[in-house]
Formats: sequence, structure tokens, C-alpha cells
Amino acid sequence: MSELKRRSFFKLGLAGLFLSVLKPSKASNYLEETFGEKRKIVPIEPIVISTWKHGVDANTAAWKVLGSSGRALDAVEAGVRITEADINNRSVGIGGRPDRDGHLTLDACIMDENSNCGAVACLEGIDHPISVARKVMEETPHVMLVGKGAKAFALKQGFLKVKTPLKEVKKEWKEWKRDEKAKLKHPEINNENHDTIGMLALDKEGNLSGSCTTSGWGYKLPGRVGDSPIIGAGLFVDNEVGAACATGLGEAVIRIAGSHTVVELMRQGFTPQESCEMAVERIIAKHEDLTGLQVGFLALDKFGNVGAHSVYYGFNYAIQTAKMEKMIDASYDRNW
Repeated sequence: MSELKRRSFFKLGLAGLFLSVLKPSKASNYLEETFGEKRKIVPIEPIVISTWKHGVDANTAAWKVLGSSGRALDAVEAGVRITEADINNRSVGIGGRPDRDGHLTLDACIMDENSNCGAVACLEGIDHPISVARKVMEETPHVMLVGKGAKAFALKQGFLKVKTPLKEVKKEWKEWKRDEKAKLKHPEINNENHDTIGMLALDKEGNLSGSCTTSGWGYKLPGRVGDSPIIGAGLFVDNEVGAACATGLGEAVIRIAGSHTVVELMRQGFTPQESCEMAVERIIAKHEDLTGLQVGFLALDKFGNVGAHSVYYGFNYAIQTAKMEKMIDASYDRNW
């Protein structure tokens, strides 16, 4: 038996022994935590984390669910809906920038503790893609719907049409189309185009869920889809281990199945922080030219431990628990 398997066997056996003496209603509220050679059983503390500054308001909404003993899945949907509805946000939701032809298309995915997942891509004219993604998960046998099919499904489910892009955003697009086509080749991902809110939550029952939603790369080629709605790239949840989400240049994240990679590294015994760092190292190794290539990973394990790391300086995330609410600057590999 390998050392890793031996440690896992011991941990599962110890946790099982402890939980067997608890009442069923109490057993799910405890997890085993390992500190070197010392092991103890600790109560679960709910936590929500999300990418970028807009995650602060999103976390507040999510915490209304988690702080009332709600389900992590409900929290991650409620949280990112706040960002999707923010008309001043240019990288998520109805305030986002359109594609090269002037169409605002939205992408989102959601995943629960049972590995159920749903996603939409290239969804136009609907204000809450994350909720449509959840409906795909719960009301269809599919994982992803795209384009006109996604919109038809959303309307059938009772979602309302919205007119996009916003007037002021359309004006910006017209100016870009006239003067700044070079931006299509050089995305300012770490500035106002950092394209995503990813959110991860752990509830009092010890269950993890995650969500990710975006308007994508501003002035992208029509039909372009990044990592955000792709399970395993922009988001991945494994309730036995942990959850991860990604932000930045989606093409780079897709190439290494980024969020899945982070979670699988945690499964191997690495901490959330180590796992994010190793995933970033893999991104770097796969690209000869890192000019402007920002990618950041955010991870949460089964015990509530957090990790975050990015290629370049500038990635930050919001965290909220019963005792804490703040922004944290992620570690990074290099300066711009």
C-alpha cells in the first residue's frame, strides 16, 4: 500500500469511528482535519469565497443563505446574481461588453455537492445566466445549452428578455470598433476586462458548491466561449475533496482543464494553496509567450482551507465567514 493510500485509509477509518458514535443528524456537521501527525475532528464552519472586488457584494448575498444554515448551492447562485445584475460591471452580466459584432453573450455554470452541473454559453438577452444554468442542471438531462437553444429554454422556463448591450456600453463598442481593434488581440484581463466571478461555498452540512458567470472577453470574436461555462475548466467541485474556480484568459485555463487540475492535486494530498500554485506553474510551462497572460485560481477544500495564486500580480478575492469579511491579495508568480 502506498504512503498516500495508507494515510487516506487511516484518515477515513478514524473519521468513520468517530462519526459512528454520533447521532446521524450530527455526523454530517463534523470533518476530520489533519495537522502533521496530529489528527482531530472539527466542526464545520461555513465559508464563501469569490474572485475579484465585485465578490464582496456577491459574498454578502451568499452569506444570507449560508448564515441561515442554507445550502451551498443556493448561496453560490444567489451570490453571483448580484454581480450579474450590476449594470456598472463590464465583465459580468447585463453590463458586460459585447463581442466584435456588438452582441452581448453571457456564459455561466453551476455545480453542486453531488456532481450535478449545468451550464449555458452564448446566451443573449437574458439577465441571469447562472439561474438558467441551474435550470439546465435540474430540469434537463443535459449539462450545457448554447446560443438560440439556451435562450429558447430560458424563455420557456419563465426568464424575461432584456435588451443588451446597455446604451452606454454600445457607445463604447462603437468607439472601439472605430479606433481600437488592436484590443481584440491584447486583452486587458487584469484591468477592467478580468472577465469572471467565480464563487465557492462550504455550508454547515459540509457540502461544497460553486458557480461561475461572465460576459467574456470584451470585443471577442462572435461565438467565442472561454473557460467560465466549462465544467472542469472554469469551475469544478468534488465534495470528497474540494472545489476550485478560475479567472483570466479562458483559453489558457481550458488547455490544462484548470479547475479540475487544482481539485485533483488536492485529492493527491496537496493543500489548496499548493494546488493553485502547481496549476499556475502548468499554465506557465504550456506557453512560450506570457505577455499579458493573466490566469488566477481560487480553491476551497473540504475543511474550509483556502488557496489562491496567479501568473501575474493583481489577482485578489473576497472571503466571508461568521468571523471575517475581507479582500485578500493572492500570491503570484511574477510582476507585470
